[in-house]
Amino acid sequence: MKSEKLLDLYSDYLISAFGQTTATGLSELLNGEISHDHVQRYLAGEQQTSVDLWRVVKVHVRKIESATGVFSISEKPYTDENDIVCWHYDHSQHRAVKGINFVTCLYHNAGVSLPIGFELIAKTEHYLDKKDGKEKRRSPKTKNEYYREMLQQAVRNQILFKYVLNDIWFASADNMKFVKNTLKKDFVMPLKANRKLAVSLSAKQEGRYQQVETLELEPMKPVTIFLEGVEFPLLLIKQVFANEDGSTGILYLVSSDTTLSGDGITAVYQKRWNVEPYHKSLKQNASLEKSPTQTVTTQANHFFASLCGYIKLELLKGDMKLNHFALKSKLYLHAIHAAYAKLRELSPVCLAA
Repeated sequence: MKSEKLLDLYSDYLISAFGQTTATGLSELLNGEISHDHVQRYLAGEQQTSVDLWRVVKVHVRKIESATGVFSISEKPYTDENDIVCWHYDHSQHRAVKGINFVTCLYHNAGVSLPIGFELIAKTEHYLDKKDGKEKRRSPKTKNEYYREMLQQAVRNQILFKYVLNDIWFASADNMKFVKNTLKKDFVMPLKANRKLAVSLSAKQEGRYQQVETLELEPMKPVTIFLEGVEFPLLLIKQVFANEDGSTGILYLVSSDTTLSGDGITAVYQKRWNVEPYHKSLKQNASLEKSPTQTVTTQANHFFASLCGYIKLELLKGDMKLNHFALKSKLYLHAIHAAYAKLRELSPVCLAA
């Protein structure tokens, strides 16, 4: 059986499953149409990469792309330790977690979000930590290097887009200059409160920088600033919002597109939040964490199949007007109906007197 057919069957299985996903489970589901060994050989075969993902998703991107599209770059830490299942620092939890850490390039346009590139952070280098004397792992490439490579590849693939969006951990001066100067695109990025900026060109030239949080800014009113390490002007806005616990939060956003209004900057950056349901759906609807695979290759290929499962759900979402979780619930209800009907067939005895 061709690998494309096996990928199709396996990704469908990942969407349909409600527990652990195994080669044996898929073989039994298909009544032995393919063997356990056949599935295992597929997972242990040639490791799938971002290039393979583009071949899968290209035709679907071409149907939805336009010059107003945006790219969101995100990273997420998700079973014995190996090069890709190891310890990573999770910025959202502010602690080290064990799991797969990956960087994804997500294209969003016309209400559709499709992953067009990914990198699994492989910590293949071993080193001795000078602080605690323990042996640890690190990747030979930084996440920021992966960030720039994926965006460069998207440009080579001639995908139409206007803005690059990312979280605070990718908002470095180098990344900003890369997007604006090298890619000739614009961005909207959040800033840490302690980032240094100048409030005018003359202040920049004289080296008079101050931290973002020291500025007296009117919420949602854009001001032109010069960020330390970035030669071109940016628009800065301050968003003030209420947290669930009743406290007040502040988000600073900068954009290289100096024609935007405060509401315009916010509207563009809101598209980045499509990353959150993407990560959640990968985990809960495409069985990302439900595989007992143990080697780097089988884990990487399972991850790739989960991405393909997500793509299928995203395309079905548009056809059926249901989100991923509603689609999964529909499958679950069908499964319960089938199980109930089979049980009634096997046990027709009525306990009522």
